[in-house]
Formats: sequence, C-alpha cells, structure tokens
Amino acid sequence: MESSARETENRHGRDMTRGSIPHHLVMFSLPMLAGNIIQTAYSLVNAMWVGKFLGKTDLAAVTVSFPVIFLLIAIAGGLTMGTSILVAQYVGARSWDHLRKVVQTSTVMLCCVSVGLLIIGQLCAPWILSHMDTPNDVYALAASYMRVILFTIPFSFGFFLTAAMLRGVGDSKTPLYFQTGALILTAIFDPILMFGWLGFPRFGLNGTAIASTSMQAVGMFATFIYLYRKDHIVAPDWKTLSVDWPTMWLTVKIGFPSIIQQSIVSIGMLFVMGIVNGFGENATAAFGAAMRIDQLAFLPAMTFGMAVSTMAGQNLGASMPHRVKEVFWWGTAICAGITIIMSTFAVTQPQLLLKMFLNDPGVISTGIGYLRIVGSCYIFFAIMFVSNGVINGAGYTFVTTIISLIALWLARVPLAFYLSQHLHRVEGVWYAMAVSSGVSMVISVACYFSGFWKRPVIRHSPVPQVEEA
Repeated sequence: MESSARETENRHGRDMTRGSIPHHLVMFSLPMLAGNIIQTAYSLVNAMWVGKFLGKTDLAAVTVSFPVIFLLIAIAGGLTMGTSILVAQYVGARSWDHLRKVVQTSTVMLCCVSVGLLIIGQLCAPWILSHMDTPNDVYALAASYMRVILFTIPFSFGFFLTAAMLRGVGDSKTPLYFQTGALILTAIFDPILMFGWLGFPRFGLNGTAIASTSMQAVGMFATFIYLYRKDHIVAPDWKTLSVDWPTMWLTVKIGFPSIIQQSIVSIGMLFVMGIVNGFGENATAAFGAAMRIDQLAFLPAMTFGMAVSTMAGQNLGASMPHRVKEVFWWGTAICAGITIIMSTFAVTQPQLLLKMFLNDPGVISTGIGYLRIVGSCYIFFAIMFVSNGVINGAGYTFVTTIISLIALWLARVPLAFYLSQHLHRVEGVWYAMAVSSGVSMVISVACYFSGFWKRPVIRHSPVPQVEEA
C-alpha cells in the first residue's frame, strides 16, 4: 500500500487539499527555495567573476542587458504561470483529461513562442540598448553579450514549462534536481570559457553566455527524457502533440496578464536603468551589484508566493476556499519573519555584501545608499508576494497586473524621474523604488481582503465537467 501511494505521488504529485497547511507550505517550498538559492548563488558567483576579474565595464554590460533578457523571459513566465494555475486547479478537481489537454497545448504554444522571441530578440536588442542611454564604452560589449545569451530562450522556456507543470501537480523536487545539475555544469564551464582554461578559447564576457546556453539545453532535454521514461502525468506526448483551442484560449487568458505584468516590470526597469545610466558608469555598476543582493533577499518571499499560488489553485479547484485563508496567514507569517532578517542584514552590513562583487570604493559607496534605502522596505515585497499568490492561484492574474501597473507607472517611474532631477543625485531613484514597493503591497492586500478570489477561474471555463481519476 505504501509503495502504491509513493508511486501515485511520483506520477501525480502532491495532493495539498488535505493535511496540515504549514507542513505542505514548508515542504513544497523548500525544494523551490533550494533551487532559487542555487540559481541566485550561480548568479552571484558569475557576477563576482565578471565584476572582480573582468572589471566594472563588463559588469555594467551585463547589468544593462538584464532588463532586455528579463523582458523576453517574462513571456515564458507568464504563459507557464497560466499552465501551472490550470494544472493545479484541474488536479484539485481531479479532472485528468483536461489536465492532459493543458500539457499538450502548452508544449506546442511554448515551442512556437520561444523560437519567435529568439528571432525578435536578435533583431531588436541593439536598437533597445541604444535607446537606454547605454554608456559608449559599455554598448559594444553589451550588444555582443546579449546576442549570445538570447540563445538560451528556447531552452529556458522548456525549463519554465516543465517546472510549472510539475509545481501544478505539487512536485517541487524534480525541477530542483535538473536545475541543480545544469547550474553546477554552468558554474564549472563559466571560468573555463571566460578565461580560456584547459585549452579552450578565451571568450571573455561571452564565455558565461555560451556556458549558460549550452547547459540550459542539456538540462531541458534531460528533464523531458526523465518525464517520458517515468510516464509522468505531465509528460508531453511528442507523437501526438496537438492544440486544443478552448484550452489554449484559457491558458492565454490567464497567462497573458502575467506576461503584461512582467513585461511592465521589465520595461519599467528599462526606464529606471536609463535614469541610472544618466548618472554614469559607477551608478550603473552599483545598481547591478545591489540588484543581485535584492534577488537573494526576495528569494524566500518569491518562493513562498509560488507555493501559495499552487496551494490556492488546488484548494480552490477542490472548492475549499476556507483552507486558502489559512494558506495566506501562514505564508505571511513565514515570509515576514525571514524577510525581516534579510532586511536587517542588508541595512546594517551593506558594505560587506557589496564587496563580494565590487572593488571600486566609489561604486561601493553608491551601492551602500541603495541598500540602506531599498533594503529597509523588503518587508513590503514579502507581503505582496503572498497576497498576489492567492490572487494568481485563483486565476485572476489581470488583477496583479493592474497592481504592478499602478505601482510601477504611477509611482516608481515618475517618482524616479522627479526625485533624481530634484535631488540631482541617483538616490532619488532609490527613494522611488522604496515608495512603489509600499504602494504595491497596500493595493495587493486590499484586493485579497475583498474576497473575489474565492471563485476559481475554471468555473468559467469552457470545460466545466469534472472527471474522477
């Protein structure tokens, strides 16, 4: 009996409509948190290689390239969020046939979109860099780096898709294993290709892009092979791939607002980056290093936000909104506790953190100002991720999109422009980021307490019939 239950969980994932909510929340989040820590650790180590051994110009090139890459990856995140939400809700409703339609349709859709974006990115990247007020001594290096790193898009999309489907069925461990393997290989080949070790050509900054692209491909193919051999419920049937148009419409309906949301954030970053670039190379490099620290500080909140989304989806699919309220409160308590610790360290020890990436005293001084202002507001982001997780789990991604739109375009960007011009210092941008985080938290929490999320999106879908396994 125990062996049968274990086999069912391996193929179908974790049922989070029963049992202890904090236990599910923690056990489901830990593998994702480990994966995110590994990803961020790689990003930090890579930034150290670039910043300390290649120089601040190379670090600035990576920094100005990041918003463009993020904009394209945002589309993958948005579409796969729609997939993950539908998978979670159909798992909660035990509607396996509809789950298979989501898997097949999402696979076709992500393959087509990823190739299209690769082409668009190659054509438009230099034009975007030139309109970001990129410093002249950084532009050529950034353009070359971006052309190579863009080839990760199809493989990143594949990773996004498998991870999203597995999260939807409650399996957060399997993506961790393949992600860890790919990142370890990337970390090994990064310095080898950057500095020309072991007889390889010296590619410089492009070496890290080549290593990332190659290992992403290896990891993606390995994940699909694993799912196929395990006959997993979310393994695509490559021989009979097809599109179910009602399912595609529903996936896009849920995912498109998330695409818009993440794209809005990315485009907003382009504007903010343009303002920061206007204060010189030191400001750009400091911003790039401080954002790496932000990534680490946001990891627990982002991870628990994804866990909250999956748990909310499964329980709402099973018509158990009362459990979702407990998910919200437990998620808030855990995220707030962890984030307060991270915030305290960022505010009190900014120089120690920045020295991991930078040697230049002037750049470090600018980064210290960022961490003391923005770091004190990390708690706002933490609470927002949890409340947004509930709203997204119900399928109402357009609401969180509106929240991002307001916080970014009515608060962050206008304030960043005004305060930086009024103060004549880049610190004006830091203050704008702090204020916008508070605005987004207040609106998100207000939306949660309104209670509209208690009606899950699959109740309005064109496939309302529920089937038992």
